[in-house]
Amino acid sequence: MPLDPQVEELLRELAELGYPALEDCSPSEARRNLASRIDSFSELEDIFLTRNGIAPADELPDGLPSIPYREYRPNDNPVLPALVYFHGGGWVIGDLDTHEGICRAFANAAGCAVFSVDYRLAPEHKYPAAAEDCYAFTRWLAENSASQGVDAERIAVGGDSAGGNLAAVVALMARDAGQPGLCCQLLIYPVTDCCLETPSYLENAEGFGLTLAGMRWFWDHYCVSESDGREFKASPLQAENLEGLPSAYVITAGFDPLRDEGDAYAARLIEAGVPVELDRYEGMIHGFCVYLGRLEQAGIAVARMSAALRRSFGQED
Repeated sequence: MPLDPQVEELLRELAELGYPALEDCSPSEARRNLASRIDSFSELEDIFLTRNGIAPADELPDGLPSIPYREYRPNDNPVLPALVYFHGGGWVIGDLDTHEGICRAFANAAGCAVFSVDYRLAPEHKYPAAAEDCYAFTRWLAENSASQGVDAERIAVGGDSAGGNLAAVVALMARDAGQPGLCCQLLIYPVTDCCLETPSYLENAEGFGLTLAGMRWFWDHYCVSESDGREFKASPLQAENLEGLPSAYVITAGFDPLRDEGDAYAARLIEAGVPVELDRYEGMIHGFCVYLGRLEQAGIAVARMSAALRRSFGQED
């Protein structure tokens, strides 16, 4: 399938903005560029409630720092199922604001509370800081579900790109620790492996937004050493055992360098007996879901993922 015409137009407009290549930027410059791009090309839905909060350090394990978050609620129901969401950006860029649109959309469409986690970023905080923050927050939410208006039996994790990586890692960490129980993992074009030599990396190395050089830049900022990248908390595809994980909904995109590792992780989950839905968007690029209101397929994907979340929560579609 060819590149979607709406994506072609979006890529032309992004190129006209004149941003330097990611690998030519400092982390701070790359963060500013992403924020500007998202502001220009995505829409925000109205929602019943948003509020910022902090999971305090004295309630977190292992002496971790306080973890800021933003909560979205679609209605005034005092107890809701919850999606803990980890934003994308290669563990280096992205924040609560860049993913405001998709979090609002999930809350409204899935009828759940969404907790977007402001985990620590690299290179200021190297691996495994992001994974530790995301797991600690998810556990904290489950332990404080009553005060947070959340049904502890209906908590899902999700994220896009590096956030999808973190969601997969949190699911593994929760399984290994025996807590918290999760009902679903929503993996949106996830990073699952430090290997940069799959066919999709070669086919989509440049020209479609995320590039091979850009992914090298992300990995170099995130990990201290190559051995870090091979650990399951960085590369969940390299985990020895994927049995006993919550059901997964995995999205991949045809023109995405990460396509093959997302497909490979879904295949390994299936082999391990985990219920999986794999949804490929052939004409799309990496990151397409954040362009709500601009790309028709983004809206379709969020609607389909939200329906899957509702099923995992035991709600009717």
